[in-house]
Amino acid sequence: MKVAVFSTKSYDREYFDKFNIYESHNLTYFETSLRAITTNLTLGFDAVCIFVNDKIDRETVQMLAENGIKMIALRCAGFNNVDIAAAEEKNIKVLNVPSYSPNAVAEHTVALVLTLNRKTHKAYNRVRESNFSLEKLVGFDLYNKTVGVIGTGHIGSIFCKIMIGFGCKVIAFDKFESDELKENGVEYKSFEEVISYSDIISLHCPLTPETHYLINDNTFSIMKNGTMLINTSRGALINTLDAIKALKNGKLGYLGIDVYEQEEKLFFKDLSEIIIQDELILRLVSFPNVLITSHQGFFTKEALNQIAITTLKNLTNFEKGIQLENEVKTRREKN
Repeated sequence: MKVAVFSTKSYDREYFDKFNIYESHNLTYFETSLRAITTNLTLGFDAVCIFVNDKIDRETVQMLAENGIKMIALRCAGFNNVDIAAAEEKNIKVLNVPSYSPNAVAEHTVALVLTLNRKTHKAYNRVRESNFSLEKLVGFDLYNKTVGVIGTGHIGSIFCKIMIGFGCKVIAFDKFESDELKENGVEYKSFEEVISYSDIISLHCPLTPETHYLINDNTFSIMKNGTMLINTSRGALINTLDAIKALKNGKLGYLGIDVYEQEEKLFFKDLSEIIIQDELILRLVSFPNVLITSHQGFFTKEALNQIAITTLKNLTNFEKGIQLENEVKTRREKN
């Protein structure tokens, strides 16, 4: 099958080429993102392969259909950037990679917690400049702290277990409670209780109309003073402007994010020689208690292997008319 692969980097080509020898698809890589203005590049292809920052809205779907595209293969779990209803109307199948390495994201979440707390990033830079002072590097014991987890799907569940290993008290909110986590000591509470009781809050839920700006002025108002907030899920779960206000007034003591609501203009790009116009990200970077990574939570060898394998298998199953176990439909919600 002829596939146009968008938003590609060197590592995408490396891992897809590595495993495509078993599937034999005709892959053409484009560094540009896919959106309405770039759909002309899809002419002559059977399918497109996209990532988190490609924008497949109704207009784009219409143009893809006109170009003969029959399938959209997401090489990620989230699909909030695709108008699923519009794709169904045009009989374009949408498939994702529902689980590639939840351990990778959960472990990166822990890395953000530890780095923010013990300030290892600052210590590293100091020592490189022969500054061995410990001034302003004081942290706190994770042991016995209350960690609140919003969303206990694959990633949230693993994060819960890791934090239990640190000796933390873990409380959680999810519409679907896990008996296994309860047996491991996780206590489910209401969303408001999790937010107000926790010393550390970590977000692991999908972005839906219901969860858009889940963390906002009202949410910050019920948090403990000095709460640590971590987001490795989707950027728009947090109202960035409200987070900045919470950082300024001290309500938010630490913020660690691997995602950002306007990340499609920034992440996965080298902008070191460009003047960034996004005032909110520049403001966030200026805070000493904010740590930002550019959507690298998934970025492990194991995850890249599984993303390539599953995406290519999704393409093969579609081509051969095999049942599409990873098809995304309007009635389906991501865990």
